[in-house]
Amino acid sequence: MVAIRWRKHEFTWLQVLTHLSALAPFVYLLWDYFNDNLSVNPIQDITFRTGKPAIVLLVLSLACTPLNSLFGWREAIKLRRPLGVYAFLYVCLHLTTFVYLDYGLDPGLIYEAIFEKRYALVGFAAFCLLLPLALTSTKGWQRRLGKRWKTLHKLVYITAPLAVFHYLWLVKSDIRDPLFFGALVVLLLLFRVPAIKKPVRTAWMKLVARLRPARPVVKPPTGPRPLPNLPAAAKTPAARPARTEVKLPADQPE
Repeated sequence: MVAIRWRKHEFTWLQVLTHLSALAPFVYLLWDYFNDNLSVNPIQDITFRTGKPAIVLLVLSLACTPLNSLFGWREAIKLRRPLGVYAFLYVCLHLTTFVYLDYGLDPGLIYEAIFEKRYALVGFAAFCLLLPLALTSTKGWQRRLGKRWKTLHKLVYITAPLAVFHYLWLVKSDIRDPLFFGALVVLLLLFRVPAIKKPVRTAWMKLVARLRPARPVVKPPTGPRPLPNLPAAAKTPAARPARTEVKLPADQPE
């Protein structure tokens, strides 16, 4: 795959497209904000336009490992970290909208909202679980934590369902989108179970083998094998040396 070099870093076109696509909702939101294109309820509009990209990017980050382990798409692993970091960025914007625009940084109102509204409590719990994952997403922390790094980042398996329940309880009426994301999360988590992962991978490999065009079978040639390209002198048998006869002297008369 063609790569783009920038200073000491190297990015593929897929990575560049991922970064641009992840930032697009935020840029579009800023454009609508400064051009007064938000809805009649701007706070609710910002809440949904920061929350939905967060759950979309979180689900996409969960999909990277199955795409690699089941289908052999190695490029997906390189996208897992940026997708998770961008998801945390939108979660922070979503939480800022809640505590600043919606409740004016009032500690009493915020405390009351979090512990009285179940969607707020679940959403805050998801944020608390994502925070250590975002802070330790660098390679330096990965080296420091060693094997504990993977154990820590398995918290995303709890965070994703919490995010789905937060979305489900927040919308209240039209729950089609939350149910869709919930089904995706369940499917992606099931693909990590060895009893399901192994047969799915086997079935995929068989399907790929069937769809792959068969190589033509080359039959070995029949008859005498031709001599290799050797010089002409080497192909002809060497001439035998002529036999020389030794004449003995005739017997002398007595």
